Amino acid sequence: MQTDTIDTQPYNDQNPGTSGLRKKVRTFQQVGYLENFVQSIFDSLENYSGKTLVLGGDGRYFNREAIQTIIKMAAANGFGELIIGQGGLLSTPAASHVIRKYQAFGGLILSASHNPGGPDEDFGIKYNVGNGGPAPEKYTQSFYRRSQSITSYKIARFDDVDLDTLGSQQAGELKITILDPVADYADLMQSIFDFSLLKQTIGSGFITLLFDAMHAITGPYAKRILVDMLGASPESVINATPLEDFGGHHPDPNLAHARELAERMFGPEAPVFGAASDGDGDRNMITGSNIFVTPSDSLAIMAANAHLIPGYAKGIAGVARSMPTSQAVDRVAAHYKIPCYETPTGWKFFGNLLDAGRITLCGEESFGTGSDHVREKDGLWAVLFWLNLIARRRQSVADIVHEHWQKFGRDIYCRHDYEAVETSIADGIVEYLRAQLPALPGQSFGEYTVKYADEFRYEDPVDGSISQNQGIRIGFENGSRIVYRLSGTGTVGATLRIYLEKFEPDAAKHHQDAQEALAELIGLAEHFGEVKKRTGRAGPDVTT
Repeated sequence: MQTDTIDTQPYNDQNPGTSGLRKKVRTFQQVGYLENFVQSIFDSLENYSGKTLVLGGDGRYFNREAIQTIIKMAAANGFGELIIGQGGLLSTPAASHVIRKYQAFGGLILSASHNPGGPDEDFGIKYNVGNGGPAPEKYTQSFYRRSQSITSYKIARFDDVDLDTLGSQQAGELKITILDPVADYADLMQSIFDFSLLKQTIGSGFITLLFDAMHAITGPYAKRILVDMLGASPESVINATPLEDFGGHHPDPNLAHARELAERMFGPEAPVFGAASDGDGDRNMITGSNIFVTPSDSLAIMAANAHLIPGYAKGIAGVARSMPTSQAVDRVAAHYKIPCYETPTGWKFFGNLLDAGRITLCGEESFGTGSDHVREKDGLWAVLFWLNLIARRRQSVADIVHEHWQKFGRDIYCRHDYEAVETSIADGIVEYLRAQLPALPGQSFGEYTVKYADEFRYEDPVDGSISQNQGIRIGFENGSRIVYRLSGTGTVGATLRIYLEKFEPDAAKHHQDAQEALAELIGLAEHFGEVKKRTGRAGPDVTT
């Protein structure tokens, strides 16, 4: 096997965001761009010679070509084995499980998650460490520093690897194992949930369901588990074939982008349960007949009902949420007297808490929930959790949600996204907000009196690491909040997210429309941030 060392020059834009490096496909196709970043990762790792690396992605455009390049670079850099999903496919939660099950050194996941795919759209790559979770900041910062000084990369020369035939093959000293991307994950799900009950309940017709895979990675997983193993009808899984461009759609599981599902679930003959997942399978949207469950409520309801699920019947150690996620789960934790942690956005922040046994369930308002079974959020796991819950409680989704609100109160919640905002304008909004923070506490705006105004800072309770500037919070005496945050998942400009939350303990007001109930807070958010004024936009691009 011939190994070449190729001279290269740094690119100045390879700083990984919340979930790795995401850029346009054409950026990754630049000479040496992918190679530079991969070599920067390898150069930043220690003691991996002869070790195992997991590799797979969500099947978006450029996935297969990138995998072939990475295989040859892994060989040249001294890895001993690659475990690759058949066809180059692995959902993000399945990749996390494979890393953990086979005790791999780490893994490279090729995905831009919920971002669009295709020749003119997005691609991404991130490194997951040996616990199966996304690389912590100390790693990603090291990757970036190395990318700014890199002068060469190493690559082996051999024919492209057959990604479609299961089994093992050899490339020089590198062993390459192509595995079924679904099998290990399906076994894991069967160990957590009551598949016998689910099969019986679906077979009896008590649960009718509709799952939208959005032409993304979760299609094969949903067909294997929901249809083949649990007996749902084949028509229960729609848009099930993964496509390089996700069928020209945006693989983001929300009411705006999962339109086919939304129309069915809010139609006259809606199934009992509906759900969708995203590009790489780590996000979820939960709906019932004529009801949408916010991700914040979903996490809280899971925490309150975890004892009904076989895998969590012995109880949960604690819960965690990202800072912008509503405080609904906090109320559950307080009721059951279990710890509740508030972290920055980004699944990597949950990893230490999970590894230390401090939490069992965790979630983010951006349609992500998960548990200690892997170290990523997990879309299909959340779907099975809800199905198991419906089967055990013998209630509709709406009844489960409304009963939860009656017990704990409702955190009325929404998120307004302003996408592809010019970076200088987005930064200007943040600076404008930042300058107001010292003077806001104690001021009153109608029924809202500011209790605190700050920029979220997180000190990890496990390793003591500190993360600064994680979003601007304006909290009010009545428990309401406005949060502003720049997202790290876009590839063009900046995405400014505004999170609005109002606690409503009065059951008579629980059925209010969220936008109407939050109207005064929405007005205050514009007053403080001048987002519409500064961007020249009439309103948010996406409301969830």
